[in-house]
Amino acid sequence: MTETTYQTTRVSALTPMAAVLGATAAAVAIWVVATLAGADLTVSFGPGQPIQKVTVVNVVVAALVGSLAGWGLLALLRRFAANARGIWTVIAIIFALLSLGGPLSTISSAGTKAWLVAMHLAVATVTIVGLRRTRGR
Repeated sequence: MTETTYQTTRVSALTPMAAVLGATAAAVAIWVVATLAGADLTVSFGPGQPIQKVTVVNVVVAALVGSLAGWGLLALLRRFAANARGIWTVIAIIFALLSLGGPLSTISSAGTKAWLVAMHLAVATVTIVGLRRTRGR
């Protein structure tokens, strides 16, 4: 008699909170590297507007707000749409690209803009990839 053994692979789905925290950690890591590299992370939002320093608190709040909004939208779409993950991915990519307008429109050095764009892209990438891997439709 022959015996067949089946090997199952268990793929653990990320939790949405892990994706949110990962996105925030990615942004903070870039901020730390930029700060250690001596980047002057200061911006102004227009002529005559005050110059503001980009702090780690700013980075954490922005990353959390963006990724939590993404999670909320995905949860809403999963409740009401048949192809929630696909619809959400398109919307998330569009919003990620639109978010680049923030750092690119500031009055700041090219280096500062590059660091801020890197933070935006890191948050977007980790959020999109991470939330797509969570359970649901």
